[in-house]
Amino acid sequence: MNSRLMNELKEGKFVFTGELEPRKITDLAEIVEEAKSLKGYVTACNVTDNPGSNACFSSLVCSYIVQRDAGVETIYQLTCRDRNRLALFSDLLGACALGIKNVLALTGDHPSLGDFPEAKPVFDLDSAQLVYMIRRMIDKGEDLKGNKIKGEVKLHVGVAVNPNADPLEPELLKFERKIKVGAEFAQTQVVFDIATIEKFFETLDSLSIPEIPILIGIFPLKSYGVAQFFDKHVPGVKVPEELMERMKKASEISDKKKRREKYDEINLEYFSELIKEIKKTKARGCHVMAVHYVSMIKALIEETRG
Repeated sequence: MNSRLMNELKEGKFVFTGELEPRKITDLAEIVEEAKSLKGYVTACNVTDNPGSNACFSSLVCSYIVQRDAGVETIYQLTCRDRNRLALFSDLLGACALGIKNVLALTGDHPSLGDFPEAKPVFDLDSAQLVYMIRRMIDKGEDLKGNKIKGEVKLHVGVAVNPNADPLEPELLKFERKIKVGAEFAQTQVVFDIATIEKFFETLDSLSIPEIPILIGIFPLKSYGVAQFFDKHVPGVKVPEELMERMKKASEISDKKKRREKYDEINLEYFSELIKEIKKTKARGCHVMAVHYVSMIKALIEETRG
């Protein structure tokens, strides 16, 4: 029942995953084309679930359509922010019926951060409790109350962890809780420097936290505006000053084509070196969160493959 993602992780391959973000749309043609262009480069693509607490197209439906129409395996993101345990359970059964094999269990950002700040948060479960529920569905064929499920639940469950947390230890103890209830792999929040990654793995070792495959999140910056937004509004992550300065200088190039080429050059140089350093750590792969920047995902993988 292994997904391609889990097969490659178990084989010891350094795995790349990408990210797809269906926004306020009803036609997924552009998303499907993005996924098709990543085929052969990434092992799987995450499909975001109302990212940043902004109301977007269904991650469940998008995950299915991408697999069906693009032939690319997906990692279905599922947050506890918008659904109680009944809705989470229902959507997971639906994912099984649609042939989705991987799910990333997330707590989710608070609605106050998104485009409907007045929306009521749910948070009936947190991400560790969601992992526990999924494992019961998989391992025991039952819901949280012990009611039996007719048919098999075949899913691989992943979780998120933030190496940038300060202090780091409480974050890693939460991570350990997720592992102990059955998480099979993890993808990290965005990291911009190798020192943070090395400290993350050293602290994991010092706390004797059980090992699962971890993919380090990286975020090539499509423009200086994106860099500014990310630096100011993504909790717990700072874009290095040197990188911000280079992006700012590129933004001052008046010719649009040359400006785009300079952004590409900066990203390829900076992140290919970072990936090469990541490969020297215990990381089992990289999750490249270059949303709507498919050309850079492909260029980075070509530059660092092997």
